[in-house]
Amino acid sequence: MMLKKIVVATSLLLVMLMLYLIPSNKDEIEVKQILEYTYPNDLEAIYLIDSYNNLSRTKISVNNQDTITKAKDLIEGLTIGGKKQDILPNGFKPLLPSNTKILDIKLTENVLTIDFSKEFLNVKKENEEQVIEALTYTLTSIKGINKISLSIEGNKLTSLPNSKKKLPEYLDKSYGINKEYELTSLSSIDSYTIYYVLNYNNEVYYTPVTKYINNENQDKVKVIIDELAASLSYETNLMTYLDTNAKLLNYEINDKTIKLDFDEFILSDITNNTILEEVVYTIGLSLCDELDLDTVIFLVNDEVITTFKLND
Repeated sequence: MMLKKIVVATSLLLVMLMLYLIPSNKDEIEVKQILEYTYPNDLEAIYLIDSYNNLSRTKISVNNQDTITKAKDLIEGLTIGGKKQDILPNGFKPLLPSNTKILDIKLTENVLTIDFSKEFLNVKKENEEQVIEALTYTLTSIKGINKISLSIEGNKLTSLPNSKKKLPEYLDKSYGINKEYELTSLSSIDSYTIYYVLNYNNEVYYTPVTKYINNENQDKVKVIIDELAASLSYETNLMTYLDTNAKLLNYEINDKTIKLDFDEFILSDITNNTILEEVVYTIGLSLCDELDLDTVIFLVNDEVITTFKLND
């Protein structure tokens, strides 16, 4: 009888031990599988149409396995009905025609070459330049991609599908975006791009505008700062938070970094030495795009206040 009780008790303990261990082991196996097959994601910049019909900068989550994978994910985000459609921020939409496929994609010496399927040509005439701008600004925002080259079914895309406007051999941010023309003649034309602040459902985002002017050998850094400090009453949807009294005292460019020394009017709170995030981003994004920089350091009377890093 005693032996029987010992056997029953031991068997019961073994069963309880197995019930305790098996679920734990199963969870461990599932976790290992998830870690093995799921790559971590990055938030990458993507340029989509907003409610004002402007291409604007927002971010989506993409696979960061490698540069090519990031580019493919972002192109899905730019495609109507693409696989990233459900994660696009509210108020934004893509323009690349639905069912457009990537037939080939490769990266050589910082130039991304993409061969699209013929569905690419289904783009509406009123959107065709915006599609090129969205592709160019989105893909060249990926670290390691400086230019892109487009082809359709193996044929180099040399002009827009409908208007036949000629395209450069390689596309980069010098192509411009949300273009505005402030020209008095057709000679000595220059351009610069400025990021403005917009708001959708209390979410802040940034819209770049490329302005074409007659070149008067102007200092682009000062032109951009002065433009952001100016009144925008004629464009109520594009905002800037830089105080109109703010003055750029000096600046210095070293490699990929620019130091901007302002007076105290750039501060939103003098007691805490703080600058509004919207001011930091509009200046930072504008200068990084225009001058091919990755870091903007803000100083007030030679004292470092904050730093903007494009890759952050």
